[in-house]
Amino acid sequence: MAAALVSRIQQEAIAIGRKSLHAWIALTKVLIPTVVIVRLLHDAGLVPWVAAPLSPVMNVLSLPPELGLVWATAMLNSIYGGLAVFAALAPGLDLTIRQATTLGILVLLAHSLPVELQVARLAGARPLFQLLLRFLGAVLLAWIFARTTQIFGVLEAPARLGWVPAPADPGWMAFLQSQAVSLLGILAIIVTLSGLMRLLDLAGLTRLAVRLLTPLLRAMGIGPEAALITVAGTVLGLSYGSGLILTQTRCGHVSPKDTVAAISLMGLAHAVIEDTLLLALIGGHPSGLLWTRLAFAFLVTAGLTRLTARLPEPIFYRWLFRPHPKTAMVPSCCPTHRAEGT
Repeated sequence: MAAALVSRIQQEAIAIGRKSLHAWIALTKVLIPTVVIVRLLHDAGLVPWVAAPLSPVMNVLSLPPELGLVWATAMLNSIYGGLAVFAALAPGLDLTIRQATTLGILVLLAHSLPVELQVARLAGARPLFQLLLRFLGAVLLAWIFARTTQIFGVLEAPARLGWVPAPADPGWMAFLQSQAVSLLGILAIIVTLSGLMRLLDLAGLTRLAVRLLTPLLRAMGIGPEAALITVAGTVLGLSYGSGLILTQTRCGHVSPKDTVAAISLMGLAHAVIEDTLLLALIGGHPSGLLWTRLAFAFLVTAGLTRLTARLPEPIFYRWLFRPHPKTAMVPSCCPTHRAEGT
């Protein structure tokens, strides 16, 4: 009895480790060259060329045109990169809470696009659609928030800046070390979450959680197979959530339409705790950074799922989803489920 239990635990651990490692390797192949290319663009001083076309957007949103550089940096690099630029510009700006929150909405919905779009692509989502969804969604939500707060005359007090990173540019060695730590952190989180989700499944808590989430998921049109993965990505981040959904889509456990819905929701609202706190440090208000963003992400996802349900299959696969060639290889990528006959 004890030997059988130990053998079962070993089988589960091997299966979890194999799936997690395959997902992490796939992510790493994209993350490493992407972050290096973005760093080279930053060092070459090419980021300001991207910011110039954003000046009209800043004007429509009643933001100083210089903030286009902040958003461009965040889109090409990361939220931290955008905050570093903001730290350099902040002394010359007198922003209101409304303006700081509007900028925060732009950054939260569209940042780290070279990396995150490639991560979404690995999970099967078409990157062009995800790019348009996040960029246009960011502009639309920022405009709605800015106009609404202007009409009601709220959040016009000066923004109180908390901590922002010093505008220092670490050398390549520090940069590579930080990226290595980040990649190892992603692997650790994927393994931990994969193991936790398997334990929850074995304990029957997965089905309970799905039942509790069913009303909200049904309203958005996301199936139960993608429920916990979507929650994980929304809380922790798109890279982590996509790493988990990658292991499931390649095993055929999450349908293509659920995959698109889950990736879209995570793209519009992910790392809701960490990223919201980061943008609150530049004076953003939770009403826009968190609650308005979540409501917008849920509404857009609900509309998207209803749209994809009516789309002809050729259009759906042409513009929204790209099947992975290994998706059908269920026996090789999901040994645990094969042994259970599922």
